Amino acid sequence: MSFDKNWDDAVERAKKIKLVIFDVHGVLTDNTVIYNDDGSRLRAFCHEDGFGSNALMFCGVEVAIITRKSKTVAARMADIGVKRFYQTKEKIVQYEKLMEELGITDEEVCYVGDEVIDLGVMQRVGFAVAPSDGKRQAIEAAHWVTEKAGGKGVARELAEMILVAQGKWDGFCEKVSSKGW
Repeated sequence: MSFDKNWDDAVERAKKIKLVIFDVHGVLTDNTVIYNDDGSRLRAFCHEDGFGSNALMFCGVEVAIITRKSKTVAARMADIGVKRFYQTKEKIVQYEKLMEELGITDEEVCYVGDEVIDLGVMQRVGFAVAPSDGKRQAIEAAHWVTEKAGGKGVARELAEMILVAQGKWDGFCEKVSSKGW
């Protein structure tokens, strides 16, 4: 399967982004679910995705999560400081509420999804992104496909791409390398 997408078009779309919305399973995780002996579900998150989300927020790009109900995901979002965390099966409805709340347009939103359940939002936003191991339909709907697979640094890769396109990356790197996080 070819992931060739128009890089110049992706950069132009990234320049306009004010909000990045991530799906979780298959994007911020690799879709693995582990159960411990008491039946609790466990999921692994990539540390660098937390850094990517924080880099976006530090540079003034809003970050939101729209996913199904999950205590594990809620704990991870609290840990990395993502306050716009929505647990719902109705992604389009939540997307529309979020846009109204922030007063932004479709063109100013990036959505990262990997599965057919993400297509409704992916087809609306100005910048749709899929991880390299996303399902065929998500990759076809995407304006850009990351090199990283889900749960392996998608948010970090996307954050750098958007912030470079917006001319914010070098300043961000300078601030965190000289003054700390």
